[in-house]
Amino acid sequence: MKAKATGTAQTEPANSAELDRAARELFAGFSQIVLVANSDDSNVDQIARSFPEGTLFVFFNKVYKILGSSFTRPAMLVCRSGMMGANIVHRREVSTVLDFFDSSDFRGVLNIAIGQEERFSPKEAFEGAPVKHLHLGKLLSAYYPENKVPTTGFGLCMWLLSQDLPASIHLAGFSAKRSEQWKVFDVHDWTFEQVLIRLLYRDGKIFIHDAPRKNPYQEISEHFPQFSPATVALTTDEILSERMMGLSSVIDRLMSITKVLRYIDSKFRKIRPRTRKQKHIARTAAADREVDQTPTGKI
Repeated sequence: MKAKATGTAQTEPANSAELDRAARELFAGFSQIVLVANSDDSNVDQIARSFPEGTLFVFFNKVYKILGSSFTRPAMLVCRSGMMGANIVHRREVSTVLDFFDSSDFRGVLNIAIGQEERFSPKEAFEGAPVKHLHLGKLLSAYYPENKVPTTGFGLCMWLLSQDLPASIHLAGFSAKRSEQWKVFDVHDWTFEQVLIRLLYRDGKIFIHDAPRKNPYQEISEHFPQFSPATVALTTDEILSERMMGLSSVIDRLMSITKVLRYIDSKFRKIRPRTRKQKHIARTAAADREVDQTPTGKI
């Protein structure tokens, strides 16, 4: 019987070491590696001007949301996989995305899988672009919160650190902020990722573009020595708790006001045609039921 999805990371395939070596070659020869997140904080022109020659810029999935024209610096595209393969493949967006890269400086596609049911897309699905695959399940499952899956950018950052590359690693636009354009999906643990990223940044392991090096809450104890770091931390938790309680009250009020709109939305969703992903899930579930109901033959 096929394994069911649990949301936890999958162990790496048998050839994981080979995949690591192949992926590592993509990053060789660069002095700096910049991971550019899809967010409102990513001003690509300003980011590109901030880094010298010898820099590799890494973009993710739907780059048309942050790139207004062809990117002419050395670049790589990282594509996250889902249960139907790379997302830009099953959405038929490969050509749309690849058109934003200058072919002379484009270093290829890195198809990443992390979650339990994420599957690689074959190389030929990327319309002639050079492709490598990388599975990060085992690496990240050792410490990532259970029942959540890492974001693509976070997973790649952790893998790059594990490779001990000579290049410095820079994160640009990794804000984890929801906006009108960008969703913050609940399947990821954004708080955990931001905490670990900030710790690594302050430890000098990675760099965050345009971020302050010092923790302002830590500076409270330096300027007001009568308050220990522990007291500052407890008071900070107290204030955050009060603010969250206030926010919860506002959310409860909004839920009440939007009750009719949410009812209409739920009814509309039931009559919408199923997406290809939903159809794929239904076919998989039906196949599993057939396996479960097949009588076991006697020897």
